[in-house]
Amino acid sequence: MPERLLIPSVEMRLGSLLEFSRRREREASSPHKHKAGRTITISREFGCEAYPVAERLRETMEKKSGEPWVLLDKSLLEEVAHNNDLSANVMNNLGEKNRFLDEILATFSPRWKSEKDYFRVLCRHVISLAQQGNVIIVGRGSSIITQPMKNCFHFRMFASPGFKVRSIVRRMGVEAEEAERIIVQRQKQRDSFIRDFLDRDAHDLGFYHLVFNNDKNDVATIARTIAEYVTAP
Repeated sequence: MPERLLIPSVEMRLGSLLEFSRRREREASSPHKHKAGRTITISREFGCEAYPVAERLRETMEKKSGEPWVLLDKSLLEEVAHNNDLSANVMNNLGEKNRFLDEILATFSPRWKSEKDYFRVLCRHVISLAQQGNVIIVGRGSSIITQPMKNCFHFRMFASPGFKVRSIVRRMGVEAEEAERIIVQRQKQRDSFIRDFLDRDAHDLGFYHLVFNNDKNDVATIARTIAEYVTAP
């Protein structure tokens, strides 16, 4: 898939997720009650530089908080949802299990319940991880799924067609015509996914705390602004 060329392989990132879940398990068993941290979701148009932003943001949040943060995206979440052993490991180590799940998912489209059981599992992981905090989630409808959760902050990235084409050409090493085709195809797939499974429109700006124009804001600026917003008193 095109997106797999834009981010590190899943195998390189599974270890940090498992270590994160083990750390949360230790905190849950500690006599000192762990307070849920902040969770950040990033929604974006295909072609925006969301993963570089998320990685820079993770580094920034770790420096600010002095605690580890974990970065989750489509590939990593789906690997967990499809791998039963890994799924059980992550779920068992997260303490409290999805007390918001039924309330949240009951408001969404019923289509996913019969056709895509994996999405139910994916939703469970998104909600469980978001409850714990110190998590940055890119895509997969996370901005919509976690809307009722008070510890979650939601951000959206958009850009002009020209910016997205140039970005894909640079990062994927394809010609401009091919980049245009990929952008149109992947954006349609993303929009259909949100519409079919969540019965929502990710372009609705009412879901987000802040929206960024990637043409006018580079990776460092967006990451810094999100970190400052989220950590403001």
